[in-house]
Amino acid sequence: MKIQQIRNATLIIEYAGTRFLIDPLLAEKGAYPGFEGTANSHLFNPTVALPVPMDEILNVDAVIVTHTHPDHWDEAAKALLPKGLPVFVQHEQDRELITSQGFTDVRLLKGAEFNGISLVQTLGQHGSDAAIEAMGEILGEVCGVVFKHPQERTVYLVGDTVWNQYVQDGLKEHDPDVAILNAGDAQVPGLGSIIMGKHDVYEVYRAAPKATLIATHMESVNHAVLTRKELRDFSAEKGMTDRLLVPEDGETYSL
Repeated sequence: MKIQQIRNATLIIEYAGTRFLIDPLLAEKGAYPGFEGTANSHLFNPTVALPVPMDEILNVDAVIVTHTHPDHWDEAAKALLPKGLPVFVQHEQDRELITSQGFTDVRLLKGAEFNGISLVQTLGQHGSDAAIEAMGEILGEVCGVVFKHPQERTVYLVGDTVWNQYVQDGLKEHDPDVAILNAGDAQVPGLGSIIMGKHDVYEVYRAAPKATLIATHMESVNHAVLTRKELRDFSAEKGMTDRLLVPEDGETYSL
């Protein structure tokens, strides 16, 4: 398989001969205001440019949208992606939304199969219990996805979640060979992290002793405060460098 970090949580996963575009944020640098009420909200998103040509990003067989926050499914993606491309989503509400935006083949992840690949939806929580209690309507529901195929190793795309029982259960149930972690430590002042930070990554490292970990969702939106350098330094301190990869935008791993 090949996993390419594009920008933010946007990835291209080439798995069993099929190319999946994950959580497309495709606008030019600085196209949108920062997220109000979050860290560094004065910055405009995305904070960095796309690292690869758009035609390469659009050359995929299907799209997976783990949730429809605008840093995972933006106006540019809606405009640029072919309307007939299969789009996989977490629930009926997101299917209705994306269908209303002109897409004609929007499918639910639950129980999905595509080109012989099983797509297993997993649960997550976009912040602590306190964060969900305070702003659950804004944070909303999120999901992860496990990719399975007889000729490939198992990949667990964890999605926008902090370390919690959902992730622990997903690791235990699916025993992935590769786990992709949204690890930019996006912050809401007063409520803390709403995706994984470095300590969450360490918990995954400990709980999944055979898995290669890939850190994504870093250094590209205003409220993601964990830098790659800080995560790499922490990885060296905790002895995680044998299994933790921290890609630059545009970087591709063959696994």
